[in-house]
Amino acid sequence: MDPSQQGRPVRTPDVPVTLSTASVYPLPCPEAFAAAARLGYDGVEVMVWNDPVSQDPEALRRLSRHYGVPVLSVHAPTLLLTQRVWGREPWGKVTRSVRMAGELGASTVVVHPPFRWQREYAAGFVDGIAEVQQGTDVAVTVENMYPWRAGTREVMAYAPGWDPTEHAYEHVTLDLSHTATASVDGLVMARALGGRLRHLHLADGVGLARDEHLVPGRGTQPAGEVLEHLAEISFTGTVVVEVSTRRARSAAERDDDLAESLAFARLHLAAPAASDPAGR
Repeated sequence: MDPSQQGRPVRTPDVPVTLSTASVYPLPCPEAFAAAARLGYDGVEVMVWNDPVSQDPEALRRLSRHYGVPVLSVHAPTLLLTQRVWGREPWGKVTRSVRMAGELGASTVVVHPPFRWQREYAAGFVDGIAEVQQGTDVAVTVENMYPWRAGTREVMAYAPGWDPTEHAYEHVTLDLSHTATASVDGLVMARALGGRLRHLHLADGVGLARDEHLVPGRGTQPAGEVLEHLAEISFTGTVVVEVSTRRARSAAERDDDLAESLAFARLHLAAPAASDPAGR
């Protein structure tokens, strides 16, 4: 925060901070709902994967009611890990994710760009996402990815590309672990996206060739500055903590990482209130 802003009133924007069920992977969905309730998150993002509960709107609705934690977003099964979930037809996965989000009252669906070998899907992806969006009030957001690296070689694994700033998507999810892997400054991308930035996956990384999903503040991405930027522009989307806790040695250590991530988000979303024209 700028030192010149010290002592000024602070406003905390009404931005939900939610927990991705991927943050407790490989534990199943109920563990994420329990953690979100226990630690004070505002909701969850459901990553649809091999866990049957993640694919079942009624089971998710029961979990939401039981823990008092709403589902605010759904991540479509468009990862390598989830190629067989809900069949192999990619548009079917997208539309089914949108339908499930609507059934759960979630406002956002997150979609990865196609893999390059999904040629037909990739060729029509930008226009196809626009067409899906026209038929729903759920925001269909395309997530930034990264080049795959093998030694000194970069492989362009995604088509039409991993960088959403280069394509006319109406809504975008910015992932700060992915910007680290791509050697991109997350704040620069956030500013470049402008009003198209609808959703944030809060994490961190140090720029390794693999996707790290560190607790925010433990890497080299400007995660705090990105959150402060969202506060300054009166962001109306959702911040989703999507970190890896697979190396946690106990449930308590996992909770510590998730609690630290939540505290980081709320601290940096608190921004100085702009002074009025009279300087009051």
